[in-house]
Amino acid sequence: MSLYKIHPIVMGTKVFDKGMMTFQHDYGQPYTIPIYCWYLEGGDKKILVDTGEMVPIKSEDREKAIGGKIYGFEEGLERWGLKPEDIDIIIHTHLHNDHCENDYKCVNAEIYIHEKELDTIHNPHPLDFRYLEDYILDVEENGQIKKVNGDQEIVPGIRVVHTPAHTEGGLTVFVDTEKGKAAITGFCVIKENLFPPKEVKAMEMEVIPPGTHVNAYDAYNILNKVKGMADILLPLHEPEFASIDTIP
Repeated sequence: MSLYKIHPIVMGTKVFDKGMMTFQHDYGQPYTIPIYCWYLEGGDKKILVDTGEMVPIKSEDREKAIGGKIYGFEEGLERWGLKPEDIDIIIHTHLHNDHCENDYKCVNAEIYIHEKELDTIHNPHPLDFRYLEDYILDVEENGQIKKVNGDQEIVPGIRVVHTPAHTEGGLTVFVDTEKGKAAITGFCVIKENLFPPKEVKAMEMEVIPPGTHVNAYDAYNILNKVKGMADILLPLHEPEFASIDTIP
């Protein structure tokens, strides 16, 4: 069985209202989230989960807010001895633009995307303004996309599970590591969503749905399910990983 190390690389940030992460909680509180590209090291393939922003804003204020350095795509990959053309596989948690803007640079990669994300990016509802099909047209025309329609093993030790909490085609990526199974969530959350503060727990809530979701009730149940499926939980936008090179 292949075991992997997970390297979170910050390839962008967003500054917005914290309620964009924590449904029904902390509205009006400014908050900065990192946007990650995750390099999965192990096995015989070079694998990324998401590819981040094409031209991230780099500022001292933003790096201080997340507690780590912000990289451009090539710069971030170079830290691990990689170039975009070295990437064999990209797995997408979803296709909001900040998660796929560098796909076109990875000309040799197979790109795994849930079919519902592809449907949405080509025919988005007005509320789905975070989808911009320009970012995947090149790789689609090149035949690089591999459609996922359910739970699936990508390679030994890496499996995706359909978790439509944040978007219809969200995929949580489960990765076998030396410390157990890690889950890179297929929904945009921070640690607080999965481990709420005591005042939320006092309301008999075990998790907080993402601020942007398909259905709040379904999202709550999906987060609770994923929480029980892994030994290591990696919320997709948790700032604490910005200062960590390798997990576990």
